[in-house]
Amino acid sequence: MTAIDVRPGPETGSAVTAALRTISANITEFGDRFPGDTTTRDRYTLRPAAGDLPEGSNVGWTTAFWPGMYWLAYDLTGDRTYRDAAAAFLPGYAERIAQRIDVETHDLGFLYTLSCVAAYKRTGDKDARDAAIAAADHLLRRVLPSAGIIQAWGDLTDSRQRGRTIIDSLMNTPLLFWAGKVTGDPKYAAAARRHTAQLRDNILRDDDTTFHTFYWDQETGRPLRGETEQGSADDSCWARGQAWGIYGFTLNHRHTGDPTLLAAAVRCADYFLAHLPADSVAYWDLVYGDGDGQERDSSAAAIAVNGLLALADAGAPRADRYRAAALRILRSLIDGYTDESSNALLLHGVYDKPKSVGVDEGTLWGDYFYLEALTRVTQPNWKDHW
Repeated sequence: MTAIDVRPGPETGSAVTAALRTISANITEFGDRFPGDTTTRDRYTLRPAAGDLPEGSNVGWTTAFWPGMYWLAYDLTGDRTYRDAAAAFLPGYAERIAQRIDVETHDLGFLYTLSCVAAYKRTGDKDARDAAIAAADHLLRRVLPSAGIIQAWGDLTDSRQRGRTIIDSLMNTPLLFWAGKVTGDPKYAAAARRHTAQLRDNILRDDDTTFHTFYWDQETGRPLRGETEQGSADDSCWARGQAWGIYGFTLNHRHTGDPTLLAAAVRCADYFLAHLPADSVAYWDLVYGDGDGQERDSSAAAIAVNGLLALADAGAPRADRYRAAALRILRSLIDGYTDESSNALLLHGVYDKPKSVGVDEGTLWGDYFYLEALTRVTQPNWKDHW
């Protein structure tokens, strides 16, 4: 049998150097303000004003990917410039949760894991710890007791959102597991476990594909139906959602030790890998392939790289295969999806193709997970924030 090469190549070191140059330039350009969710013609500009809040304010679900990249840069270099730049955002996150500024979302996990939990783990900042616990407490308010699911978006008096969750939520439960560990209160992990089990049993389909979003009956908690918001069709397989499944189920297995969650991650991974095009970077929906004239989603690829590496580290069967696939995808991203003329780290992502939002652009989450992947492969003893 031919051995599988699972070693990162020299190109990863050069990619880290290039990414750090871009991040340093962005610190100078943006200071303590935030860019938009995606680039416009491959350039980030200030996040649009929202209500009474000016441009560059801390609103929306994606802002923590920005300081999250600074924490990664600090981990990669030990340079306090990056640490100080990341820490400068912490008062804004504390204010956001205290003042309830745009926090009616399950994405509190993204927002507070990559900003405040990261800060607490790296520096012991107690204000960051308290803000993250407050965010976890607010996230618990989104639990629908009848189903045990964490509801996804918006005001829970909105009947359209009541009883609904999405596959991305698998990445938000780590905030609850962390809060349970630091407080000693079992309520956080209990909620996360029940929610993840519901996604395992309902959002993952028999053919190993995933729904983007799923509804439960508000009164009885009975599973109702799956739909999509950003995929090609309700019964297709949105690429970023499948990548969330790989990484999210793996992370929840890490926190619970539940072997059924590892098995769910393996199912998501095997389907994802079986439906990649020639260059290993997924189209925005896995129903598409080479020759279909559709856009890639480099962000789905970057998320999958981290999920596959974490899956291999978790002791999944065929771990070498997952690690080799992750490195193959990462090499393709380095070679074909980066350009230092942009202030994004990773180009050719897709936010929401059906609504024509952020199509063939850089994305904050794509940048973050690309840099996280580079950190994983160049820093073998590195511990992530999840």
